[in-house]
Amino acid sequence: MSYISVRGVDHYYEWIQKPSGSQAKPAMVFIHGWAGSGRYWRSTAAALLEQFDCLLYDLRGFGRSRGKPTAVTKASEAVIESHSPQEESEAVGELTYELEEYTHDLAALLDAMQIQRAYIHAHSMGASIGTLFLNRYPERVEKAILTCSGVFEYDEKAFESFYKFGGYVVKFRPRWLEKIPFVDRLFIARFLHRPIPAEERRAFLQDFLLADYDAALGTIFTSVSKAAAELMPQEFAQLKVPSLLVSGEYDKIIPADMGRQAAALNDNIEFVVIPNTAHFPMLEDAPTYLQRVREFLQIPAPEVQAS
Repeated sequence: MSYISVRGVDHYYEWIQKPSGSQAKPAMVFIHGWAGSGRYWRSTAAALLEQFDCLLYDLRGFGRSRGKPTAVTKASEAVIESHSPQEESEAVGELTYELEEYTHDLAALLDAMQIQRAYIHAHSMGASIGTLFLNRYPERVEKAILTCSGVFEYDEKAFESFYKFGGYVVKFRPRWLEKIPFVDRLFIARFLHRPIPAEERRAFLQDFLLADYDAALGTIFTSVSKAAAELMPQEFAQLKVPSLLVSGEYDKIIPADMGRQAAALNDNIEFVVIPNTAHFPMLEDAPTYLQRVREFLQIPAPEVQAS
């Protein structure tokens, strides 16, 4: 396991890459969604190895990353310091769960990894973070794939109900829940239109149970809010980085219409809908998803070897 200190907080990361001889490949950085981790991006990253070195990491407070400053575990294989102790101490005191703070986490991560420019590949709440990052650090991005994102309208009663329900869900997450047969199927059902492998379902449940309480609750309030409803249309309208916005046809979490409305705000956004998928089109229909991504990036599909 590899950890890196980013703004004083230990973040888990992993590279998925294939040796390419002397020719360096561009980096593609993957950002996961709420209560998830970078591991659900592994299969997508593995499919893009010929063209990219793929960096997966867990957002602050999610997956295997810490929610607050702490010493790096001895089990880690690599630790890279991104700032001086004084800079980290000052930064930690300012950290919040605003999505913009997560964009600065990403910038610090790229600095620590000595990555000047990268391709961004982000999903759900991670795509909102990605969108903000594109506008705050456009010089650091080649192109972006934003999956299951969009704009939404503020509804006070609906949001209050969502906060109440979300707070309850975050508070009551007993670890023994994952031992109940088929609970992973029930947990993930709302997010899917097509089935995904059992190991992916179990990983989602485990990540949800592991998420830091403050981070999980804090990002509920910052990513789904009146301020976000007013901000995100402006962010999409301002994008100058060429971006592919991907929606799942039957997504109940972020309906395709929300993505369509966001794409209509900017000619730099190309919009596609993956048929017969919901909130995880990259897992529900990987071949179609990857085909759309490759078309956007103008890279060839891998050759199929004859059996």
